Amino acid sequence: NNAWVAALSLAFGGLLGLPVLWVLWQNAANVGVVGGFMAAGGRLDLFFGLILPHGLLELMAVFVAAALGLRLGWTLVAPGPRTRANAFASEGRSTLSAVVGLTLVLLVSGVIEAFVTPSGLPTLARISIGVIALASFLTYVAVLGRRAELAGFGTDLDEDDFGSVRPVSA
Repeated sequence: NNAWVAALSLAFGGLLGLPVLWVLWQNAANVGVVGGFMAAGGRLDLFFGLILPHGLLELMAVFVAAALGLRLGWTLVAPGPRTRANAFASEGRSTLSAVVGLTLVLLVSGVIEAFVTPSGLPTLARISIGVIALASFLTYVAVLGRRAELAGFGTDLDEDDFGSVRPVSA
């Protein structure tokens, strides 16, 4: 479900980002309803024991995808000194490179959901695995991402790699 939510958030970015907020609202409402039912049944501990091991990392991926979709939509509103088409193309290429990373994050989250969440490990151990996975992701982004940014590596292609931005004749 959350992989679909992430995909919708990215796809809806081209629609000025407005549907992204609706997708996030729907996802949060669904989690809230399930949590409410579990709380009403006196099983909130079970709810958190089942959702936190994989949900910490998975929801982070959803929020990053939503942020990318909103950023893509904002490029159409405020393209800066570039034309809207060039700004949208550049932001779209940057977004696609981030999608590769998010796919890996969702894959790790899926492995945790498939093998850790239903395992017989104690709840604290299962949640700890989820916390470690989230901390690893955040550390990767903060440390290696910052190094790459400071070294001048952007997320867009060089102009030589994507060609001319205007049609030309030979």
